[in-house]
Amino acid sequence: MVRRRRLVWRGREVEQNVRDAAADGLFDAAEHVLEEANRTIPHEEGVMMRSGQTDVDRTALEATVSYDTPYARYQHEELHLRHDPGRRAKWLELTMDERERAVQEYVADKIRQALRG
Repeated sequence: MVRRRRLVWRGREVEQNVRDAAADGLFDAAEHVLEEANRTIPHEEGVMMRSGQTDVDRTALEATVSYDTPYARYQHEELHLRHDPGRRAKWLELTMDERERAVQEYVADKIRQALRG
């Protein structure tokens, strides 16, 4: 006797679930980077730190962490500026370098959860 099994292919559904999970992971990762970057951002009154924001383009699967003050770029790029102990120029770039593995794990964890789902 031959047993028949029916296989239903849901490739597009799985692909969309993985993309959605990756976007969720990017959101979590961007929030993590922002939180960590704020620990070393130059700080006097906190205006620049409070202007920090994240954004995720779910279609392109890209995340952005940014600061919206007229002087954020100058503070970030100018290495000759003096900062309080624990604060630094290039705070966002350096944080991203330091947290690269964590960023990858946020995305990977969300994808793993979606595939188990």
